[in-house]
Amino acid sequence: MPSKKDIVWFKEIGREDIGIVGGKGANLGELTKAEIPVPPGFVVTAQAYFRFLEASGLRPRIEELLSCLDPEDSDQLQRISNEIKRAIIDTPTPKDIAQQVKEAYRTLGTGAVAVRSSATAEDLPEASFAGQQSTFLNVTGEANVVSAVKACWASLFEARAIFYRVESGFDHLKVGIAVPVQRMVQSDRSGVIFTVEPVTSDVSKIVVEAVCGLGEAIVSGEVTPDLYVVNKADLEILERRVAVQERQLVRSHDGEREALAGNVWEPVPAFWRDRQKLSDDEIVTLAELARRVEEHYDGAPQDIEWARENSSFYLVQTRPVTTIHKMEAESEMEEETAPLLLTGSSASPGVVAGTVKIVADSSEIGRVQKGDVLVAEMTTPDFVPAMKRAVAIVTDRGGRTAHAAIVSRELGIPCVVGTGDATKDLRDKQIITVDGSHGKVYEGRAEISLAWGAREKERSAVASTLKTRTRIYVNLAEPELAERVAQRNVDGVGLLRAEFMVAQIGVHPRQAIEEGAADKFIDELAEGLRMFAKAFHPRPVVYRTNDFKTNEYSNLRGGEKYEEPEENPMIGYRGASRYVHEPEVFQLEVEAVKQVRRDYNNLWVMIPFVRTPAELAGVKALMEKFGLRQSEDFKLWMMAEVPSNVFLLDKFIDVGIDGISIGSNDLTQLTLGIDRDSERLAADFDERNEAVVMALEQLITTARRRGITSSICGQAPSDYPELALKLVEWGITSLSVNPDVIDRSREIVAAAEAKLARSSK
Repeated sequence: MPSKKDIVWFKEIGREDIGIVGGKGANLGELTKAEIPVPPGFVVTAQAYFRFLEASGLRPRIEELLSCLDPEDSDQLQRISNEIKRAIIDTPTPKDIAQQVKEAYRTLGTGAVAVRSSATAEDLPEASFAGQQSTFLNVTGEANVVSAVKACWASLFEARAIFYRVESGFDHLKVGIAVPVQRMVQSDRSGVIFTVEPVTSDVSKIVVEAVCGLGEAIVSGEVTPDLYVVNKADLEILERRVAVQERQLVRSHDGEREALAGNVWEPVPAFWRDRQKLSDDEIVTLAELARRVEEHYDGAPQDIEWARENSSFYLVQTRPVTTIHKMEAESEMEEETAPLLLTGSSASPGVVAGTVKIVADSSEIGRVQKGDVLVAEMTTPDFVPAMKRAVAIVTDRGGRTAHAAIVSRELGIPCVVGTGDATKDLRDKQIITVDGSHGKVYEGRAEISLAWGAREKERSAVASTLKTRTRIYVNLAEPELAERVAQRNVDGVGLLRAEFMVAQIGVHPRQAIEEGAADKFIDELAEGLRMFAKAFHPRPVVYRTNDFKTNEYSNLRGGEKYEEPEENPMIGYRGASRYVHEPEVFQLEVEAVKQVRRDYNNLWVMIPFVRTPAELAGVKALMEKFGLRQSEDFKLWMMAEVPSNVFLLDKFIDVGIDGISIGSNDLTQLTLGIDRDSERLAADFDERNEAVVMALEQLITTARRRGITSSICGQAPSDYPELALKLVEWGITSLSVNPDVIDRSREIVAAAEAKLARSSK
């Protein structure tokens, strides 16, 4: 199993192995298995990194250094970062790990490789600040590959990465780092593709950016790329914007020299400087390839890095797009009369006025205060602390996929990139207005900012006052998101997943019990639960107890001792059956819930994957034995995701539950007999299938007849308004949706309720 190895090849891993090989490694494996053109390679797993930490004895020293950290003190943060990185670099790599890396490099064929970092908390849907760790291109020679791997390990403690983990609530020493090593593509063209228009979130478009030379130039924002917009349905090219490119990043001409980063800047040949970097046929080829990747990821929009070598295209990375926000049509506004200072590319929507702070490099980020507009040639991950304080960002260089653009969209602040001379034409303390929606910068506090602010305030007011009889809950997993999402017009948490919090604890619960650390496990789980209960109080928070499958449990420390391999973990030893067979493990979760409920009585419990009424009765008996009983302020729900739940719902209700929540993904999968991860059968996996719709109707109408609540957790009602109308018509009491579609779901439900009201008259 990959979790037991220090080295794994791309063909051995997939998207389910994030905990072992990180997001970057998992996606490279997933693309390889899907037969997408990916340069071959292997991954030095997170296990190797953790073994290095233990063998070196560095863990206590790192803990000591971080214990007194003030992340807002930039000087102290940098000092601690440098000390930890130096300690890692100066410590020898365990001989057996170094030997395995060298052997894998030889098997790959030696030559130049790209050595990239893949943190286990990077490239996840809610943790997507890219570029926190290091990448080394054109690495040659066995010894240098080993050194580059260790340099990637050290980069886990870059100042920017430490700051991000503190802000995001990640435990520094529980976040692992894997290192993909991949044959280097000596690209003459490279770039980035979004399978959604990244500024307007238009899912009907594909955006391709292209530069001459290596792709690091475009990702870093050093070069402003060509921009091509393609219609996703028929691959018609809708827009071409050609940028003048004076220089390109290429491999050093000293190709025989062994170096960690043998790359140099050189002039772009005069013929190509102001010409389209890709032919129309090549643009369409890339768009078609990107569309194929999106389809493989079940229609989830992707951010893809590509490279061209010898007229062949390769994909070197893909990650989910995490900044999709539905853009409403803008109302007509009067033409702006303020002087226009600069134009560039719209990178993140919105309009705001603020005070200019020009930052030459990351050592000056402390100058940026709340309310300032950060102006720079470009930004890097080291700028993130200042970017979080800024109200807008303007850069000289870069495109819509540059670092400044991506992070601005994450933060929800306006951004204009590729202006050319912002750092020269603007001056410190100058008041400007940044229109990120149209790529313009105006002098002073422009009227457009006032109009935008008024409109956003009106939109917010409408969203916050819209009421529906059907409650809108939210699906959450990461504690650090609780407080922010709780400010939205949402009625509570309808699905609080345990798995992320348990993964953060990092130890198999039976291993914790064996080590006498059960109380520590309970306290850490309770700490996460408390953040949700406190943020949403008095609104309900429905905690779905742990539904890890055997392959996921085995990735936790000690997991391989307790988990037996299963051919199909999806329908294996999971959910309620685990609780009945391992009551001592289930008790840890019950104790954590009880601990939180002493302070916040809005925390409820939902039991997943219950196959039989007897199984449900056994779980309920255990809860009561452990001192957790239903009451007016404590409700017990059951996930309805197994066909037996549909046929026998009356008998499940007889056991004594207060509500059900329909897990539409598993219910569809098990009703139709379709693996929801199957690429070939993806088109047939549809919640609107007649059999699935019949199951939904029976569950909701039975729950209504028996007087218990019914909910559904999933995207289907938001994606298919016609299905939402049926759910409301049958009497569903709530929908639980992802944070990005809260307002849209409320609007869909409100429209459905209004339509039913009209038809009843």
